[in-house]
Amino acid sequence: MLMLDLPRLEREGTLEFGGEIPPDAPLWEGSDLHFRGPLKVSGTARLAGSGEILVDTRIEGELQQECRRCLAPVITRVESTPMFVFGEADEEGGEDGEIRRLDVEATELDLGEAVREELILTLDPFVLCDPDCKGLCPRCGIDRNRETCDCVLEEKDPRWDALRALRNE
Repeated sequence: MLMLDLPRLEREGTLEFGGEIPPDAPLWEGSDLHFRGPLKVSGTARLAGSGEILVDTRIEGELQQECRRCLAPVITRVESTPMFVFGEADEEGGEDGEIRRLDVEATELDLGEAVREELILTLDPFVLCDPDCKGLCPRCGIDRNRETCDCVLEEKDPRWDALRALRNE
């Protein structure tokens, strides 16, 4: 995965990194994210004066999703530049919840979980194949972008007849 060598970071102060996370990596299990190829992650890690590690990252890849209206496959370009802060945090993750826990005895820092969390929280789960997508017919299920059907979608509920009569007067 994406491991940072912490002793080297302490010696040099700044560390460039890069790598790929395969689409079938165990990291993605249970996330419902399906990538078309490896996810490329690169960036710079540096020590802050307060003892924290600041990690600027660039994440790139292609995500395979389904249109929320017609279920057609949609390829979404993933481009994100999050910044992660690792340090000695309390149980809640620091004062504002932005500091990720760092084991003071660790010699390596795995960025995989931070990348996973960032993508799950920032990616749009409801993509459209086209802004004008007509979706599927709720009655017969045909794709209304390709075919038309004779289904009547409006069902009259007799409980509203009295109000309809008032509106028509």
